Amino acid sequence: MNDGLIPDPLVKDDQALIINVKDKGLVILTGCGHSGIINTINYAKKLTGIEKIYAILGGFHLPADNGIYEEAIEPTLKELQKANPIYIIPCHCTGWKAINKIIDLMPEKFIQSSVGTIFTF
Repeated sequence: MNDGLIPDPLVKDDQALIINVKDKGLVILTGCGHSGIINTINYAKKLTGIEKIYAILGGFHLPADNGIYEEAIEPTLKELQKANPIYIIPCHCTGWKAINKIIDLMPEKFIQSSVGTIFTF
């Protein structure tokens, strides 16, 4: 218990949707990615037995306004490169620094999304 907060064991904070697209691999759709995008990718692989990642779409929870998350950007992107998805579509809570680094490191994989964007896999 910290600062008078009591965790609710019935609320699962992190969710992701894992879709196996025939002949393409996994599409992983995250919420806010509190567990860490790499942990989510690894868990998706473990659950499905499929190694190939077609797309990662959603929040990666790497906002740069907090030093804790900023320190996680480099090692996360290093592991993301190893996961080698075809497409990387970071959203809301990924943070501008992490998104810009993704663009710099993997421009051919990056897709910009916004409200109303439709993806067909």
